Amino acid sequence: MSTESPYQDRILDHYRNPRNFKSLKTCSHHGEAKNPTCGDRLSFEISVKKGLISDIGFQGEGCAISQASASLLTEYVRGKTASHALALAPGEVMGLLGISLSPTRMKCALLSLETLKMALKKQKM
Repeated sequence: MSTESPYQDRILDHYRNPRNFKSLKTCSHHGEAKNPTCGDRLSFEISVKKGLISDIGFQGEGCAISQASASLLTEYVRGKTASHALALAPGEVMGLLGISLSPTRMKCALLSLETLKMALKKQKM
C-alpha cells in the first residue's frame, strides 16, 4: 500500500466535490489565469474585509490536480489576512496537496496560487 494513497484520495475528493466552487454575489478582488500547456484555467473571486479574506470562490476547469489545488487553497486562505495569502510560497501549496509531482504537474498544482495572488494584487472596479 502506497503512503500517498490517503493524499491521493483527498485530491480525488476535492476534485469530485470541490470546496468553494462558486461565484460570489459581491467581491472586492478577481483574477483569472490559465496553463497554456495543458488547458487548465481558474478564476478566483475574493471578498477582503478589514484585511481578512472573508469569502472566496473559484471556478474553472482542468485536471484533478489543478482543481483540487484550488479547492484546498481556498479552504486554507479563508479567514487569513490577504498579506498572509500573498506571502504563500509554492512549497506551502505543495504541502496542502501532500504528494510528489513532476515539473509538468507542478504547474497544474501552482496555477491556483498564481490565480490567488493575481486576484489579490488588483481590486475589482
